[in-house]
Parts: sequence; structure tokens; C-alpha cells
Amino acid sequence: MSIKIVPEYERGVIFRLGRIIGAKGPGLFLIIPVVDRMIRVSLRTVTMDIPPQDVITKDNVTVRVNAVTTSTSSTPTAPSWPSRTTSRALHRLPRRHCAASSAKSTSMSC
Repeated sequence: MSIKIVPEYERGVIFRLGRIIGAKGPGLFLIIPVVDRMIRVSLRTVTMDIPPQDVITKDNVTVRVNAVTTSTSSTPTAPSWPSRTTSRALHRLPRRHCAASSAKSTSMSC
């Protein structure tokens, strides 16, 4: 048996032999090392600043656009995007910051 500790702002999603068992935490719980696998899912709000960009509107006016994006995960076992398996979707969750930062580097248009 293995002891896992999950802080208040995270949940541990437990997989037993590749099937989702459920979300555990916050707190202290036991998992079976060979059979169970745990993925930590953060419930904190991630805020990213998009750098200002100059945009030309349809009436040829130059406008400087600035934005802030936020993302959060309210239910750790139900991701908001479609995926073949819940396991794949949960593996993508820790990388949502990387995906959003690469998306914010694209150009904006009106």
C-alpha cells in the first residue's frame, strides 16, 4: 500500500488497471502501487496575460487589443473537451497552461 497526500486545492484521480475509480481528496488516502495510478488535478484558477497587439478594423482604424484569459477545472473527472477516453483527457489537464500559452501567441483579427 502506498500513502498519498493531496492538498486542499488539488484532487487525486485514481485509475485502477486503466479504469477510472473516482476523485479523492483533499487529504490522506491509500493506493495499491502496481494496480492503481493517481493523477493530480489542480482546481486553482490559472490566469494568463495575452500581450497587446495592434489590429486594423474594417474602417481602417488601428486599435490596440489586450486580454486576460482564465481557466479552471471544477470537476476533475469530467473534462470539458471531448476525448476518446477520460484517461487521455485527464493526462492533458496538467498541460492546459502550455496549450493556452501557445494559443495566445497567435495573431488576433477583427
